Amino acid sequence: MSKAVDHTVPPAVAEEELLRAQVYGLLARLLSRAPDADFLAALAGMAGEGGEFGAALNQLAEAARGCDPAAVVEEFTTLFIGVGGSERTPYGSYYLTGFLNEKPLAELRVDMARLGIARADGVREPEDHIAALCEMMAGLIGGEFAPEDGGIVDLEAQRAFFDRHVGSWAGRFFADLETSPSARFYRAVGAVGRSFLAVEARAFDLAA
Repeated sequence: MSKAVDHTVPPAVAEEELLRAQVYGLLARLLSRAPDADFLAALAGMAGEGGEFGAALNQLAEAARGCDPAAVVEEFTTLFIGVGGSERTPYGSYYLTGFLNEKPLAELRVDMARLGIARADGVREPEDHIAALCEMMAGLIGGEFAPEDGGIVDLEAQRAFFDRHVGSWAGRFFADLETSPSARFYRAVGAVGRSFLAVEARAFDLAA
C-alpha cells in the first residue's frame, strides 16, 4: 500500500530489527486482505517464544489451523468492507477524531513525503489505514525509504513516526478487533497486534 521514493539498496539490518519488520509485514498482510489457504497453512506452523506476544502468536497459529479459508474471506469482508458499512473502521483519522480524512491524515502525508514514502499506484484507501501504516513501519525499520534530507531512519525517527501515527491509536483498534462480534480468526490477529504494539512501546521507552 506504500512504496519507496528514490529507493536505494537498504543497509544491513540486525536480526532483531528484521524480526520487528517481519511482524509489521505480517500484520500489514493480514489487514490488507484475507489470507488464502497457503498463507493460513504457513501461519499454522508458527510458534511463539513466551510472554504475552508469544502467546498471541500461538493463538493465531491455532486459529489458522482451525478455520476454513472461505469463512475467513467472509469474516474479513464483514469486518473491514461490509455492505452498508464495515464492523471496524481501521483508519487513524477515525480513531483520533471520529471522522475520516481529517488532520491526522494530512499530518501523515507530510511525514510520508519527508521520509520518502509514496502511496502505491492503484491504492484507493487513505494512507492512514492500519495495514498501510504497518507496511510503512516495516519499511522504516528495514531501511527501504530514502528521506528527503538524505539521512537515515534511525530508532529515534522510527519512534517519532510510531508515536504520532501508530501508537496514538492502533492499540485501541486491535483491542476492538479482539472483541468484534463477527471476528473469529481476526480475534487472534487483534491479540497479535495489540501485544506487539505494547512490546514496541516498551522497547522505544527503554531506548530513550
